[in-house]
Amino acid sequence: MTPFLKNLLVIARRDFLAIVATPTFLLFLLAPLFMVGMGLAGGMGASQLADSARGAGRIVAIADAADVEALRAADTRLRAAMPREPATLEVRVASAALDPVAVAREKGSDTYAVMSGPLATPRIVEREAGSSSGRYLALLAGAVVQNRVAGAPPPIAPHFEAITRGGTSIAAQQSLGFGAVFIIFLVTLLLAGQTVSSLAEEKGNKVIEILAAAVPLESVFLGKLLGMLGVAILFIAFWILVAIAGGFVAATQLDPATIAAAGKPAAALAVAPASGWPFFIGVGFAYFVMAFLLLGAVFLGVGAQAGTVREIQMLSLPITIFQVGMFSLSAAAASAPTSSLATFAQIFPFSSPFAMAARAATDEGHGVHLLALGWQAIWVALVVYLSVKMFRAGVLSSGGGLKFWRRKRS
Repeated sequence: MTPFLKNLLVIARRDFLAIVATPTFLLFLLAPLFMVGMGLAGGMGASQLADSARGAGRIVAIADAADVEALRAADTRLRAAMPREPATLEVRVASAALDPVAVAREKGSDTYAVMSGPLATPRIVEREAGSSSGRYLALLAGAVVQNRVAGAPPPIAPHFEAITRGGTSIAAQQSLGFGAVFIIFLVTLLLAGQTVSSLAEEKGNKVIEILAAAVPLESVFLGKLLGMLGVAILFIAFWILVAIAGGFVAATQLDPATIAAAGKPAAALAVAPASGWPFFIGVGFAYFVMAFLLLGAVFLGVGAQAGTVREIQMLSLPITIFQVGMFSLSAAAASAPTSSLATFAQIFPFSSPFAMAARAATDEGHGVHLLALGWQAIWVALVVYLSVKMFRAGVLSSGGGLKFWRRKRS
């Protein structure tokens, strides 16, 4: 082991134990519990947003060209009488190339039901068996037939089929993507802030100067970054174990018959990202590491320029505001994964980890994430290199690097 690497690991172990081996670390681990209240408040707003966005999916009617206008007119009449507005109707002219099952599985929009064939005996392909969208399409076909037949028309005989999309609804996957963005942002900001607090304490009691005299400053910088990454991994592992234990206890307490009867809890458990849970969790952790290294390096480099705790807090504020902006950009990208805004967020270095984690929830491709991780690794190396230079200039009073200000000597 080279002296540089040995010094780096010593500093990392020192910073790791300085945080973990204290009673206050337990409060730090339980900090997310204090955010549950804010999460519940945000959840109420998200629920209202989901209610307003419900119906943004579609139902599709594949019909002959002569029936297109009749279907649209019947849809206009029926919608006015419905207590709850159905999904948007899309009418397509029937052709040999149109397969209702393929239409139901098209990407880019949630398709709840597809109707094809003669209106008297329509074939209705549903995403979920017994859905209200399928019954609405049957009612729509009956209304068109009734207007064309004098007297009492014969009842229509729809044939219902339920399909498996091979995944979750697009809306649910976008919700998973937003959840990934929020968790990575929250944990990154919470843990990277500890780096600044530790640096402020050591600059206040002159410990950083002792370390600078004992080992190279590059080892001090990277050791601090690596030590805080270890704390972050411990933090995440703790909450993963808590979630697994909580899920296990809940599973043993719930009655399977009640779950099957309710339907919704079982459906919630079936929610899955497009790339699959193992890949989604693995690549999400990789993106968290990239985001943490980027933000932690910036915090260390800029924080080293300050001489007091107050100055460190003042310098940290613009970085926090910038990170909130990256969160907002990535959240917008998660809600519109195919937009140009999402593409920009996935390419921009400081928002790329968040936006690509959201993309893993809605896109089943795997290779693009390897490219994204390579792109982010280049920027991590560049930011760490520049931050090391800033760190050296800030810690060493005789450093020739950039200082944001210089104190006047009395």
